[in-house]
Amino acid sequence: MTQILGKPDFSRRSAKFMHIDLNSCFATVEQQANPLLRNRPIAVAAYNSPRGVIIAPSVEAKKLGIKVGFRVMEAKQVCPDIKILEPDTQKYRFIHLCLKGLLLEYTNQLEPKSVDEFVLDFEGAPKFRSGLLEVGGEIKKRIKEEIGDYITVSVGVSTNRFLAKTASNLRKPDGLEEINYVNFDRVYSKLELMDLSGIGKKNLMKLNSNGIHTVWDFYEASPHRLKHIFRSVVGNYWYLKLRGYEIENYKEVRRSFGQQYALSKPVKSLPELTPILTKLVEKMGFRLRNSGYKTQGVHLSMIYKDNTAWHMGRKTKRIIYDSRDIYKEILRLYFMSPPKDITLVGVSCFNLVQADKTQLELFSDISKREGLTQMLDKINNRWGKFVVSPASMLNTKDQVLDRIGFGNV
Repeated sequence: MTQILGKPDFSRRSAKFMHIDLNSCFATVEQQANPLLRNRPIAVAAYNSPRGVIIAPSVEAKKLGIKVGFRVMEAKQVCPDIKILEPDTQKYRFIHLCLKGLLLEYTNQLEPKSVDEFVLDFEGAPKFRSGLLEVGGEIKKRIKEEIGDYITVSVGVSTNRFLAKTASNLRKPDGLEEINYVNFDRVYSKLELMDLSGIGKKNLMKLNSNGIHTVWDFYEASPHRLKHIFRSVVGNYWYLKLRGYEIENYKEVRRSFGQQYALSKPVKSLPELTPILTKLVEKMGFRLRNSGYKTQGVHLSMIYKDNTAWHMGRKTKRIIYDSRDIYKEILRLYFMSPPKDITLVGVSCFNLVQADKTQLELFSDISKREGLTQMLDKINNRWGKFVVSPASMLNTKDQVLDRIGFGNV
């Protein structure tokens, strides 16, 4: 790993990383597919019900102040004429594959970060010598000509992945920006700490309580000070990332998986909730296993008709893998919740462990259970999700639909 000594400095290497972000992805793809939706505020919501959560407002909707996370009813208060659509995941995956095919023509060092984000490493690629700003402009032009004339992407380039992503956020929508040793001080002076990917409210509080209030404060902090603040090697990673150095061996760790569902009408009894709860757990369990994890913690959250909320999590006595075992743990949490009319339910699992690093239990034939679960997953992967599913999920075809989670493809 690169070590930096003495006065704080910034990498003078040529930018080799490019971050490409499809603007307002789901909404833009819907507008591309249907010209009647263009140049007007629309939003894709998880469910088209008053409490459904908006996951992709169009550029026009964002200009009115409608944001990701708004309820449908909140968006309609801002713009009564807004068009609300439910996700059409096949469209989004198709555009993702089109983009991927185009980008692979520039470098085979391509990493999809989500359905709407890509990171390209141009090290050794023929186009590297052309300069990545010029290449970024060419890519933007080809996307409009070959994939969709209404589709725009924001492109950022820099000397590491982190700053390439930061650059892609500087001039949305449809931006093309670079962060390098010439302009980094100017860029940093205009950014807020939470504009940096990886700085949420928790890390903001850590930094503020230690006298770091601006991105420039963050940049000037010593490795020793940052290590003390973050209480781990992550502090040194931040020191290097802010100076444009790529952290070769650093990889973000997945911490949880989750699913939630906004009910079309309030539900109070367990028999009414069981089909939906089962399907949520099945989807979450499938994603957990498909990503190579097991779990030792579950969490249940609910929002009620009176706008109050309840949630509880617990660490399980053993590491679990099968959706049936996860469901049993979720059910234990449910019986601790107040008996009220539920309008939204969410499940999640945490305390993740790599599936290949767990030990077998002495008095349980875990291998057979896991083998059966893997076989069911293979069948569902091959022939479609929920071809084989619990009987309690019957009649849920139009509930808890196929979705693309943030950070997934």
